[in-house]
Amino acid sequence: MKLDLELPTQPGVYRFYNKDGELIYIGKAKNLSRRISQYRNARRCKAHAKMRKIKKEATRLEFEICENEFWALKLENELIQKHRPKWNVAGAFYFLYPMVGLKIGVGDQAGEFFICYTTTPEEYPAFEFHGAYRSRLRTKTAFFSLIELLGMIGHPIPRSKIQKQGIAGAPKKFDYVYGFRQIPKDWMPLLDPFLSGDNFLAIEELSLLLLEKPGALARSSETQEHLRELRKFWRHEIQPLKRAREHSSHNDYPVKQKERDSLFIALMVQNTPS
Repeated sequence: MKLDLELPTQPGVYRFYNKDGELIYIGKAKNLSRRISQYRNARRCKAHAKMRKIKKEATRLEFEICENEFWALKLENELIQKHRPKWNVAGAFYFLYPMVGLKIGVGDQAGEFFICYTTTPEEYPAFEFHGAYRSRLRTKTAFFSLIELLGMIGHPIPRSKIQKQGIAGAPKKFDYVYGFRQIPKDWMPLLDPFLSGDNFLAIEELSLLLLEKPGALARSSETQEHLRELRKFWRHEIQPLKRAREHSSHNDYPVKQKERDSLFIALMVQNTPS
């Protein structure tokens, strides 16, 4: 496709279509003319590989001018979620954004603590969820680091018993539910404000509890690595979501998976130099 069209210099959204009329890519631009020229002049390097592939497949270009960059970002996000073009990955699969759920047992389950990782929180109504977070890899790594550390300070509940209690039924593929007994009662409530970004006290207190456990001390390097993963999760997932919520005055929590990107778009525009 020849990209020699005369395009405006205003912000906007552009769409590439293939020879069958299929929408293959949606993008936004602060300057439409400058952005499309980057496709025209794409070099043979790794950074431009995606642009070259889109350019090779595309046969038609359409665009829409927007009032400003914020509205271009907003429209781009809405269109990607609606159409999920083949070359759009970020934002297209919002329904895969992970969430972490907690449940402190009461009644017959008093003294028991349950934690869940899932992308389908509606399947686990007994849990109070946090998120939605963006990176499945970072969230899952932190989740399993926490599971390992909880196993050092408490006693795991067999999965068969968790299912028998009806806490989670049969978890879906790639969902995980774990339970523990004899977790210190004063520590369990600290995990909520950690996952919501209010404070880091849960991990500080967990570190102190681990110092009293011979098993954790015997595996000190592994224990420290798990704690580092939780700090990374706090820094790269929990805190950014907290800032985005505060900036947009988003009162609903947890943030719905479909709404997450909109919060970050508003924050991104605010922090972009004019």
